[in-house]
Amino acid sequence: MSYHELTIRTHSRTQLVDITAQVTNLVRESGVQSGLLALFTPHTTAAITINENADPSVQHDILSELNRLIPFTGPYQHTEGNSAAHVKSTLVGPSLTLFIEGGKLALGTWQGLYFCEFDGPRSRKIWVKIIKG
Repeated sequence: MSYHELTIRTHSRTQLVDITAQVTNLVRESGVQSGLLALFTPHTTAAITINENADPSVQHDILSELNRLIPFTGPYQHTEGNSAAHVKSTLVGPSLTLFIEGGKLALGTWQGLYFCEFDGPRSRKIWVKIIKG
């Protein structure tokens, strides 16, 4: 397989799932000392982001504000009832690219990787590509 696939099981309609440890393990196991890591989720109602992972209230605040700014119900034309999830996914984005240096992810002190669920609960996929540099 040219990429790794992570399966994420979410439990709420909206949820941030810390995937830092899983991705860090893949980088370590790859043996790549310098390169790039690409993350992609093939879902139109989910996303991937980087943010603080020291204080769980940050996750709460992010979801709270996204839900306030993009309410679940509104004058949406899409009739499946998940239009807000599509908008949130577009704003946050389905992919990230990070540096690998010294065999580790190059993240800031407080940064972690998060899978963003906007239309759960569901079973989701994240594709991980490690490119030796």
